[in-house]
Amino acid sequence: MANEQKNKKNKGRQSSFNFTWIYIIIATVLGYLFINGGGQLENSGSREVNYTKFQKYVREGYAQRIVADKDGGTVTMYVQRDHIRDVFPTTQDFKGKTPTVTAQYPSDDRLDDFLESERKAKRFLGEVEYRHSDDSAWWNLFFNLAPMAVIIFVWIFLLRRMGGGSGNSGSSGFSGPMSIFSVGKSRARLVDKDEENKVTFKDVAGQEGAKQEVQEIVDFLKNPAKYTDLGGKIPKGALLVGPPGTGKTLLAKAVAGEADVPFFSMSGSDFVEMFVGVGASRVRDLFYKAKEKAPCIIFIDEIDAVGRARGNKMSIGGNDERENTLNQLLTEMDGFGTNSGVIILAATNRADILDQALLRAGRFDRQIHVDLPDVNERRAIFEVHLRPIKKADDLDLDFLSRQTPGFSGADIANVCNEAALIAARHSHSTVTKEDFLSAVDRIIGGLEKKTKVMTAEEKRTIAIHEAGHATVSWHLQYANPLVKVTIVPRGRALGAAWYLPEERQITTREQMLDEMCATLGGRAAEEIFIGHISSGAMNDLERVTKQAYGMVAYMGMSDKLPNLCYYNNSEYQFQKPYSEDTAREIDAEVKKIIAEQYARAKALLSEKSAGHGQLAEILQEREVIFADDVEHIFGKRPWVSRTEELLEEKPVDAETTTEAKTES
Repeated sequence: MANEQKNKKNKGRQSSFNFTWIYIIIATVLGYLFINGGGQLENSGSREVNYTKFQKYVREGYAQRIVADKDGGTVTMYVQRDHIRDVFPTTQDFKGKTPTVTAQYPSDDRLDDFLESERKAKRFLGEVEYRHSDDSAWWNLFFNLAPMAVIIFVWIFLLRRMGGGSGNSGSSGFSGPMSIFSVGKSRARLVDKDEENKVTFKDVAGQEGAKQEVQEIVDFLKNPAKYTDLGGKIPKGALLVGPPGTGKTLLAKAVAGEADVPFFSMSGSDFVEMFVGVGASRVRDLFYKAKEKAPCIIFIDEIDAVGRARGNKMSIGGNDERENTLNQLLTEMDGFGTNSGVIILAATNRADILDQALLRAGRFDRQIHVDLPDVNERRAIFEVHLRPIKKADDLDLDFLSRQTPGFSGADIANVCNEAALIAARHSHSTVTKEDFLSAVDRIIGGLEKKTKVMTAEEKRTIAIHEAGHATVSWHLQYANPLVKVTIVPRGRALGAAWYLPEERQITTREQMLDEMCATLGGRAAEEIFIGHISSGAMNDLERVTKQAYGMVAYMGMSDKLPNLCYYNNSEYQFQKPYSEDTAREIDAEVKKIIAEQYARAKALLSEKSAGHGQLAEILQEREVIFADDVEHIFGKRPWVSRTEELLEEKPVDAETTTEAKTES
């Protein structure tokens, strides 16, 4: 106990050391040197003479300015630059920057009479200044110390900036101006278990599989004997992988809220620094602090900023700071030394570019995939984000979850917030279903631009184009069910069509071809019913081309190139994985597929030309059509999808929207 108290006392003495005292000592020494040696410094360019010699120099016209010290009875004459050699014959006599001559004068009256007579004789026309010696000393002290003070101030400011503005530097014991020593210290934020407003697993809706895996880590930290008694070991690291907005960071916050252990949180970019060796130093400091507080959890968000694969790019120079940081991270996670009690959590949406040494067992033992939520998970996410919102009593969460396929948790949170803003904009007392549907429209398609000026011909072209999409998709088995078509401009699009895609895990070749045919229906309708084509189908052509190349080059769905995949997930690839002959065959197959589906769309539109014309007229008149309008003209679709069965239970009204397809 005595040794521990002594160590604590020594540690307290070390942490109380402040470099401000060094600056005070430096300032004191400089002041002492000025007071005791300042005269010598100034006299290095000065010459002391008697009063008679002084009068002679003035009569000769050598004086530029005269300063009289009343307290000391000393007069100083500043020599004109043209007469320096007359006063100082050799260079050794004059070494300073300001040539002066100093003499003792008998009295103020005699000096005044002499200078007045010289003025009248026009031998001296300069200024005369009378001062006290105390004022002169203080002014000299100020002007001599001011530059040094400015330099010290700038130095302290730069040190604080380079140190990240932290007042405490951790274990180094330095603080304040010496925060330069905190450059190599980690910037991890320590989350306290008693912190208010913490996130728990109750706040994470959906992602039950991912929650189960990370919750197992928390359970191990709370009750390790449950696992160790059977000989098991907790994974050293878990990597959260998934698209943006799916809740990876939220899961980590929930772990911090649930675990009764220290939780260090930082971003991968916090390791990156312009100084050589700083990143590796921060990694060492992070794990040093974590081992002191073990058992604990370290969370690194966006780890791809520091964990990119090594050797996949041409580097200029023999040393790469990022690779040094990654090497240190690999060593700390599973190197020669032990790292017991420290669990690593990391999140990224670019797992394909991470270094393989980082992903191996023993470092990140588990990869937890956090995917986009399905319809049931979206309902649970809506329940979480609707808690603080004053919603209508008849709001159907099942309906909202079906209208948002492909939405992430962040998208759903944005929908709820946008719906509340729309309701407030229209002075509603509660947030209704129409507000939510308008919010989905706003997020998917953009803001309506009803004031955008369009000619009658442009409006007719857009109506025929959008009616072509609706007609073709209605008569294809695997095309996504139509919900709404509008010709009101939204964002950069002049028209938009909303569909309700099925949530498939796999997609067949027939389904892809039907979707391509429906996408080409707008361009086909322009060519058949107008006689010319426009730039409105650019977005359609871009999507179709990408899909066709994906079918041929990646999925092996080509007649001439079956069962071949030329996909390469390497980030840095300088050559194609196939020959020029194969490239020509891929181009030919893509052209063939698109041409066949375009001809198929034209044939279908020619067959249903009467119904298409009615749809286009209704669209020009009302600017929006719904699935009921299409069913009234063409009859009920012979194919009913699982999604449409759900919609039949709760019909889509005039404001229903889902995933949008826009034309530029």
